[in-house]
Amino acid sequence: MSNKKGLISLAFGGLAIGMTEFTMMGILPDIAKDVNIDIPTASNLIGLYALGVVVGAPILVAATSKYPAKKVLLFLMLLFFVFNAVFTFAPNPWSLFTSRFISGLPHGAFFGIGSVVASKLAKPGKEAQAISLMFTGMTIANLAGVPLGTYIGHHFDWRITYGVISLLGLLTFLTIYLWMPVFPADKSNNIVKQIGYFKRWDAWLMIAIISIGTGGLFAWISYISKLVTTVSGLSEDSVSIIMILIGAGMCVGNLLGGKVADTLSPTKAAISCFLAMATCLLVLFFIAHITVLAYPMAFITGMIAFSIAPSLQMMLINNAKGAETFAASAGQAAFNIGNSIGAYLGAIPIIYGFTYNYPSLVGVVMASIGAILTYIFYIKVESKESSTEVNTEILQKA
Repeated sequence: MSNKKGLISLAFGGLAIGMTEFTMMGILPDIAKDVNIDIPTASNLIGLYALGVVVGAPILVAATSKYPAKKVLLFLMLLFFVFNAVFTFAPNPWSLFTSRFISGLPHGAFFGIGSVVASKLAKPGKEAQAISLMFTGMTIANLAGVPLGTYIGHHFDWRITYGVISLLGLLTFLTIYLWMPVFPADKSNNIVKQIGYFKRWDAWLMIAIISIGTGGLFAWISYISKLVTTVSGLSEDSVSIIMILIGAGMCVGNLLGGKVADTLSPTKAAISCFLAMATCLLVLFFIAHITVLAYPMAFITGMIAFSIAPSLQMMLINNAKGAETFAASAGQAAFNIGNSIGAYLGAIPIIYGFTYNYPSLVGVVMASIGAILTYIFYIKVESKESSTEVNTEILQKA
């Protein structure tokens, strides 16, 4: 039972982090108005958080590698709680920007260390499902937390929303303290050993897989509001329903993805999920103008797109013996890079006057490249490792 409670505490962290990252998109105008800045300036709050994730993931994991995982997770959520609280009460743009950047630092490290801890809490053969349970918190954030936080920000005060998010960080801190088992620190870990992960070509291949492949999701979802209102013909009031359906799809896809990864193997599951994402986005491109199909396609696309998460985390952990937490956290940084690349490339057809279903074609290309790169990983890395293990077993028997 304690193992299940430990996983639930990680899910609380996923909920808090998911809300702090994605609620910003919905209440940006409210923040801009409150502190008297324009929307383009306020949008830096999104970029600064992503920058915090990219910077914080490798640095915090490397710096805390000799400490027990439970203590590190407590430190990360304390950092999250404090600086989201500072952000909540920030009186001016400078303090908003600074606290927003720092609040992004624990994101990648939490999911990186949390992924490794979740795999240790799991029963043998159920590791990917355990990781998917942690990410369930983030999918619930998209399903319920973000719409609720956006509503509160619009109709009451955005600071209430981020005050609640900060308290969720405190709740996560308390549940980790009470429920998380203590795993002894790996004394053999050191900064040089962790950073050495980046000396391997297959590490960079994994980063490319995540940055490019998951960018397909963001090429689509970054322009979902305009897609459903200008192409599908829905009203602006329907956008919130579409977002809830996407969040529900992500919840289902995340849990389903964990089961598929444990059944097929993480790499085979990742290839399948990338190909399914590319196919779904291609279908969406051609049928986006059919209004009645906008609702089921929002759920289906969200489900397929997020089913990839557990597979990629397990690939990172399995491929980084001795630097598992560092690799898993670097994967979160790569995911945020994919966020930026997908949104940027998805904007190109819009700039040239094409309709808002064309970013989905960009997503098709990115997801397809993700599948190809994952297949290369399977052939060059995983098959080679399997062959080496078989040869070693033959020699031992001989």
